[in-house]
Amino acid sequence: MSTENLPQSPEQPPRKPRVAVVFGGRSSEHGISVVTAGAVLRAIDRTKYDVLPIGITREGRWALTADEPERMAITDRRTPEVEDVAESGEGGVVLPLDPGNREVVVSEPGSVPKALGEVDVVFPVLHGPYGEDGTLQGLLELSGVPYVGSGVLASAVGQDKEYMKRVFTSFGLKVGPYVVIRPREWEQDESAARKKIVDFAGEHGWPLFVKPARAGSSIGITKVDDIAGLGDAIAEAQRHDPKILVEAALRGREIECGVLEFADGPRASVPSEIPPPDTHAYYDFEAKYIDSTPGIVPAPLTPEETAEVQRLAVDAFEAASCEGLVRADFFLTEEGEFVINEINTMPGMTPISMYPQMWAASGISYPELVDKLIQAALRRSTGLR
Repeated sequence: MSTENLPQSPEQPPRKPRVAVVFGGRSSEHGISVVTAGAVLRAIDRTKYDVLPIGITREGRWALTADEPERMAITDRRTPEVEDVAESGEGGVVLPLDPGNREVVVSEPGSVPKALGEVDVVFPVLHGPYGEDGTLQGLLELSGVPYVGSGVLASAVGQDKEYMKRVFTSFGLKVGPYVVIRPREWEQDESAARKKIVDFAGEHGWPLFVKPARAGSSIGITKVDDIAGLGDAIAEAQRHDPKILVEAALRGREIECGVLEFADGPRASVPSEIPPPDTHAYYDFEAKYIDSTPGIVPAPLTPEETAEVQRLAVDAFEAASCEGLVRADFFLTEEGEFVINEINTMPGMTPISMYPQMWAASGISYPELVDKLIQAALRRSTGLR
């Protein structure tokens, strides 16, 4: 569906496409989603689009929010909340479940529900479970509302690091050594599950990275240098996800590459490099967002290395059946081989995030990037495609 194909009334002047920016959510990445939404709201061309900001609280309530992106920034090392910008502490916004009706309604206790008008496309900037994992995408498919980013399958694959690695392996992409501990394994025999990790360390060596299998923004991840720290690391990962992933440390450089969908297919940005942070053990949440450890854009790679990582990033995008956008993260090992670590189907889009920085270095500004993502969503239909 293109902008020109929007339904028009013969009596009314052509209207602008209406974009609902949906953010927040129930995951641990709630705050970063709000920051991303602020950046997207600032970037959307208001002469070209009407905008409806909708926040999802940590409890799951959909709230109409103020269109005030300046209030959606990290302040005093604290990430913002949807409740900070919600127009009301009660009631909620409801999307239609009838594909023939795209009208959004807001209801308040004791009041008649109020129609907010039709939405032509949703820009979901949720990170983590209950938003980036295919759940919201499924709701939008049922509603028949186009949306920015990957569909149900690719979103689910991109959220679950185990199955992401399985898909990549099946397509010939190289991944690092890992082991998974599922909830049932832990519940049935905790000592056997722990031994599984210790045996993995015996084979691949310390340190290990223990992380939630279905989370992002480096939340819940612990670098474990020896067996003494394993118990606390497992507990921290399980605080965010009962399924945990343990990875062997790969020695090399961290390289990222953005992928963006154009009308003729996906293309890769110039890559970036994440140097080891001076004040953190690794590139964790605080290093990324609070202390703003700068990446190097473009990454100091040879032309051959740049071409190779760009090719692999697009291959990963296609392997997982992604749409819209992806940030692909790699290690360039000491042996000169690129190993894919993961993809993010809705990467951070804050002002300091690497995805928009890589595209800016590739000649596409942040407002242009947001516009291209919206236009790509408007070109697609919902349903099988």
